[in-house]
Amino acid sequence: VIETVDENNNWCLKWVGGDLIQAMAYDNPIPGFDTYNTNNLRLWRACPAKEFDLDAFSAANYTESVEQRRKAEDLSAVLYPNDATYEGKELRLRQQYFFVSASLQDLLREFIKRPGYKWSELPEKVAVQMNDTHPTIAIPEMMRLLVDVMHVGWDEAWEITRKCCNYTNHTVMPEALEKWPVEMMERMLPRHVQIIGEINLRWCKDLLAKYGDGPMVTQLSIFEEGEVKKIRMGNLAIMGSNKINGVAAIHTEIIKKETFPEFYKYCCDMGEKDKIVNMTNGVTPRRWVHCANPALSAIFTKYLGSHEWLCDMTLLKGMLKFKDDAKLHAEWMEMKRIAKAKLAVWLKERIDLDIDQEALIDIQIKRIHEYKRQLMNILFVIHRYQELKRKRPAEREQMQKRVVLIGGKAASAYVNAKIIIKLINNVGQVINNDPDTSKYLKVAFVPNYCVTAAEMMIPASDISEHISTAGTEASGTSNMKFVMNGGLIVGTMDGANIEIREECGEETMFVFGCLEHEVARIAAKAKEGHYPIDGRLQQVFQAIRNGEFARNEPEAQEEFVSLIDRLCNTQAAGTWEGDKYLVINDFPSFVDAQARVDATYANKSTWCKLSIQAASSMAKFSTDRTIGEYANVIWGITPAPRPMQGASPVPAAAPAAAKPTKSKGKQ
Repeated sequence: VIETVDENNNWCLKWVGGDLIQAMAYDNPIPGFDTYNTNNLRLWRACPAKEFDLDAFSAANYTESVEQRRKAEDLSAVLYPNDATYEGKELRLRQQYFFVSASLQDLLREFIKRPGYKWSELPEKVAVQMNDTHPTIAIPEMMRLLVDVMHVGWDEAWEITRKCCNYTNHTVMPEALEKWPVEMMERMLPRHVQIIGEINLRWCKDLLAKYGDGPMVTQLSIFEEGEVKKIRMGNLAIMGSNKINGVAAIHTEIIKKETFPEFYKYCCDMGEKDKIVNMTNGVTPRRWVHCANPALSAIFTKYLGSHEWLCDMTLLKGMLKFKDDAKLHAEWMEMKRIAKAKLAVWLKERIDLDIDQEALIDIQIKRIHEYKRQLMNILFVIHRYQELKRKRPAEREQMQKRVVLIGGKAASAYVNAKIIIKLINNVGQVINNDPDTSKYLKVAFVPNYCVTAAEMMIPASDISEHISTAGTEASGTSNMKFVMNGGLIVGTMDGANIEIREECGEETMFVFGCLEHEVARIAAKAKEGHYPIDGRLQQVFQAIRNGEFARNEPEAQEEFVSLIDRLCNTQAAGTWEGDKYLVINDFPSFVDAQARVDATYANKSTWCKLSIQAASSMAKFSTDRTIGEYANVIWGITPAPRPMQGASPVPAAAPAAAKPTKSKGKQ
C-alpha cells in the first residue's frame, strides 16, 4: 500500500503489487414462470491477465511461462477447497475475494454509467446480500473501491456501504463464522486490513463511549486477540450491515441470545430492535412439485381448477376439504406408486439396489455433519436389523418393510463425516446381503447427491429424517421439499421443523428428542455422571465393537470404534470430547418415534389423509413468501411486473404462454 495523490491532487492510498486477474463474466438467464420477467445470474471465471509468457518460454522456463494461467484457473476451478492446510485456507480467501471483488466492481461500473449519478442514491439501486461470512470481505472491498478508486469521502463511503450490505446467518456452526489470521490477510490483502483496522477503531471508540472498557468491547471487536491474532468476519458482517437475518424463527432467536448476544444488546440500546429480523427459508413449488413430481402437480391442478397455485400456494388450502375423499386417496397413492417405481429403476441403475416398492421409503438427504446426526440414523438402522434377526420368520412378516436411503456430501477435510459415510456403506452391505432380513430392510448411501438425485428421491418418500440436535439447525430446506411432496417428517423441534409442524398440524410430524432449552441442563447432568445409555443402543455399540460391520477392514473397524468410544465418554456429553450432539440422550425417543411411524403407516387411509393435509399446508414455505419478505423488509423494493404500465403493446407474434401475471414474476 503506497501513499499517492488522485487526479485532483488529493492525498490517497493505493494498493499496488500482487497478481492481476481478469474476471470473465458468464451470464445465465433465469426466466420467470408465466411472466415476462427474466433475471440474470452472472457467474465468474478467473483468467490470467497475461495468457502466456513468451520470454519465460524462450528461456526454457516452460512451467513459468504458463504459471499465471494456472494460478488464475485455481481460483474458479474447484470451489471450497480443503482448508485443513494453510495453503487451502489461503486459496479459499483468494477465491472469496475474487468473486466478491468482481461482482462489486461490476455493480459500481453499471451504476456510474447513469447520467448525473449521485453516490447517495447507490443504496436505493443496490442490495448486497452476504450469505454467511464467506463473502463478508465485500464490506472492506466496497470501502476500498469507494474511497481509493472512486475517491468518495470515508464517512460517506461507510454510510453507503452499511446501507447497501445485509448479512444472512445460515448456520450457528462455528466453521461458518470465519476467522482469518491477520498475518495471512496482511500478506494477501494489505489494504483491506488497513480498512478493517480503521472500521474497528471507530467502532470500538463508539463502544467505549457507551459501555466503557469491558467485555462488550472485547466481544464486539472485529479483531480477536490471542496466540494468533484473527479477524472475526462474523463481527465485521453484523456491524457493517443494514439488516441481519436468521432463516427460521428459532434460529433468529438463537442469533440474538447466543450467537451475537452483545450485538443484539447494542441494537436494543440504540433503539434498533428490528436490526436482526427473521426470514424463514422457502423453496419453489415450480421446481420441487411441478417439475420434480408432475403427477402431484396434476392432482393439485385438477382439484383446484387451475395451476394458479404454482404462483400462490395459499390456494392449496383448498385441497383440505378433499383430504377424506376416497377418490383423492386413490389418486394420491397412485402418485406415490409412480414416484416409487421411478425411484426403483433409478436406484437399480445408479447403485444396483433392488427395493420393494411396497416398502415404506425413509430418506435423509442433507450435508453430512455430526449435528445433523446421520450417525444416529444408521445406529437406529442397526437396531432395527438386530430386532429383525431376533425374530422368527413369521414374526418378521408382521414388521413394516423399510428402505432407508441416506445421501449428502461432506466437506473434504471433515474426517468424522467420511467415517460416518463409510459406516453407512458397510452397514448397507451387511444388511442388504443378509437373506434373513433383506426382504424387510434395505439401506444404502446414495452417492453424488445433487438436485437431479433429489428430484428423483423426494417425490417417492413416505417419511424423511430431519433429526438435528435442538438448537443446531438454522432452518433446513429439504424438510420443506419433502412435505410439499406429501412426505411426513421424523424430526426434532429444531430449525423450520417447528414452523412446518405449526402450519401442517402436530399429527403430521413424528417429533422426538430434547428441546433447545434443555440441552445445557442435559450436559450439566452428564458432567455430574448422569447420562445413561439405553440398553438397545448398547447392543448396537457392541455389534460395532465386535466388528460385525467392519467387513474385514481393520482400518475401518478402528475408525468406527473411535466414533463409539467418543460417544461413550458420557461425562463429556455436550462437548467435543464426548457425545457433542446428544445422540445417546435422544436415541430412545427416536426409536419410539419410528415405532409411531410404523403404527401410523399400517393404516393407509390415515397416512394418506395426513400426507394430503401436510402437502396442502405448505404455503408459508414457498420462496414467493420468502423473497417477498426480503424485498419488503430488507431490500426495500416493490414488484415490477412486465410489461410496465404505458409500455407498447405486445407484438402479435409473442408466444401465447408468455402472459403477464397480475403479480410479481416468479422464479
